Amino acid sequence: MGAPQPENMPNTSSADPAAGGPCALCGAADAICLGLGVIRYDVPMDDPRWGKLHRCPNFPVERDVERQNRLRALSNLDALTGKTFATFQTELPMHTPAERGSLAMALSVARSFADNPAGKWILLQGPYGCGKTHLAAAIGLQRLQHGDVVLFITTPDLLDHLRISYGEDAEGGYDETFDRIRGCDLLILDDLGVENPSAWAKEKLFQLLNHRYMHRLPTVITTNAELERLDPRISSRLHDVDHASRVIIDAPDYRNTDVDQRDHLSSSLSLYRDQTFETFDAKSGLSVEEQRNLVNVANAAVAYAQNPNGRWLVLAGGPGTGKTHLAAAIGHHREQLRDDVFFITVPDLLDDLRTTFSPGAASTFDQRFNKVKNVGLLILDDLSGTGHTEWAREKLFQLIDYRYIKRLPTVVTLGDFERLSERLQVRLLDERLCARFEVTAPPYVMRQRRR
Repeated sequence: MGAPQPENMPNTSSADPAAGGPCALCGAADAICLGLGVIRYDVPMDDPRWGKLHRCPNFPVERDVERQNRLRALSNLDALTGKTFATFQTELPMHTPAERGSLAMALSVARSFADNPAGKWILLQGPYGCGKTHLAAAIGLQRLQHGDVVLFITTPDLLDHLRISYGEDAEGGYDETFDRIRGCDLLILDDLGVENPSAWAKEKLFQLLNHRYMHRLPTVITTNAELERLDPRISSRLHDVDHASRVIIDAPDYRNTDVDQRDHLSSSLSLYRDQTFETFDAKSGLSVEEQRNLVNVANAAVAYAQNPNGRWLVLAGGPGTGKTHLAAAIGHHREQLRDDVFFITVPDLLDDLRTTFSPGAASTFDQRFNKVKNVGLLILDDLSGTGHTEWAREKLFQLIDYRYIKRLPTVVTLGDFERLSERLQVRLLDERLCARFEVTAPPYVMRQRRR
């Protein structure tokens, strides 16, 4: 970097570097910018910095209080200044372990985006009150501190704002308003999908988001709607995994702290977020024969993940041998392909179903049971891992028999196959539907001792 050239800057009476006076703007002893806050660099003409003004290194953007206040006023984030990453709660008493995992993952992805949003989008999707807006505002507040021009606006307010700009009394014309919104450094569009989907509204939203998509302008979108409900043109851009990170938050309204007034049944897959095909170890601490077995099972899991349609996969073996890891890896792979995946251990499933018989339960047994029965891909972990009552055995058979008859993709992990009822064994032994693999390798903790 060439040395700054104060002599090339306009004269100022507020600072005199030659006299050794402090900078009138930031108080630095070396007033290299003459109190103006900007400098030129002495660089060759082919240097991209040549002929341009740059912020003075003694006056970084985070110290420019006046600019920070001006940007915050323009951003619509004044009312959300308390919605920071530090105040985002992931472990309220009302949360189940799966919900805590979902919130923690959402927080991590949002932080990562805020650190480096260049050219990226993030979609925060989930029910009302799950924390989508909080995370979106936290991203915006962090980028304000970096000097970005941020605009936070709900989708209905955006459309109203654009409609008003058509009026004769509008402070700015429509074109000026639209250009300012679509070209800002970071646009945060809250509650996409709740607006009135008129033809005009659809067209304006598509024009706005398509411009930002084509120009790779950082954008945050929150929605509680399924993507299929959105304009297909917008949905297709949100499905672009190379450009947009989709974060599904599976948590209840944080304002409802009554644990007994909500439905606990939710997928536990987020708890196993580190258990992917890439992290599966099929070699360490194993003999050649054990490696061959584990690689064979892993390959079967990968093949199933690529095409589970109408088929079942049963992974059997002792505890800690990798069955759950592979089952979770299948779930993660299918989620990336936008499949509806539900992962749950059988003991947790039975406990959740029993709570529907409690007075004041938020949902009925049929509502929860049907949710599991009809999910796109069901992963039942540890099918033989608990002593089943007659009621439990009947419910498990109804669940498995329903998905067996409907040919709905299902992954099952289990330990002792002989502990299952004969009716379940018959379904899981049907080679026309089920592929069954036995893990004979020792538990991972035992493998570690062999190293």
